[in-house]
Amino acid sequence: QVQLVESGGGLVQAGGSLRLSCAASGRTFSTYAMGWFRQAPGKERQFVAAISWSAGSTNYAGSVKGRFTISRDNAKNTVYLQMNSLKPEDTGVYYCAATTNTIVIMSTFYNYWGQGNQVTVSS
Repeated sequence: QVQLVESGGGLVQAGGSLRLSCAASGRTFSTYAMGWFRQAPGKERQFVAAISWSAGSTNYAGSVKGRFTISRDNAKNTVYLQMNSLKPEDTGVYYCAATTNTIVIMSTFYNYWGQGNQVTVSS
């Protein structure tokens, strides 16, 4: 069992930066691949980024590639999402998730989810 708690969201102007953190409980965090998803009002949850258990591999949605960076610190049981050059269309609730699979972009393959953290980018 893994419990995930996100933090670091908030309100930022377009062009600004935020860093989301996701702290995981449990001693098996390092065996899970991790992902970030987001959901805008009235839209489906979409993949943002994922990272393998060893941090050796990452994957990004095309809309965030070059602006967002996913990373993890297995010693701290934490995964991060550094978001730069934010745009109003990045607004949404951001969720971190853990999977026993390798890096996957489909939300259905993730076993555990955080409660979500609001990110709002004003124009």
